[in-house]
Amino acid sequence: MRFLADESCDIRVAQALRRAGHDVVVIFETARGTPDPEVLEIALKDSRILLTEDRDFGQLVFAGGYRSVPAVLYFRCRQSDRASLPAAIVGLVSRLGPKLERSFVVWTPRRVRVRRLEADQS
Repeated sequence: MRFLADESCDIRVAQALRRAGHDVVVIFETARGTPDPEVLEIALKDSRILLTEDRDFGQLVFAGGYRSVPAVLYFRCRQSDRASLPAAIVGLVSRLGPKLERSFVVWTPRRVRVRRLEADQS
């Protein structure tokens, strides 16, 4: 699968996904400081699932008209759970596979919510 890791994304998650054979572009490595709307545009242009820990992307996707983005995987994790975060996200990607496409997924250590994205009707 193809991913775009936002600057807020724990780099260990991107590295773990790469080791699992996924194609991961990391904004911090390629375009540091890119504003969030432009990050979504990159994900859309390159057909990549956005990985983020930034809650602002929910607002941008659902109220800001970015529902055409391929998918968003937003994860929230307390400091005490961070050691297991990379393996948990790799496992989630493996379990959900194609179900990630066209979805906004919220992951916490205790819960996963998947909301399908509908393209803008405007």
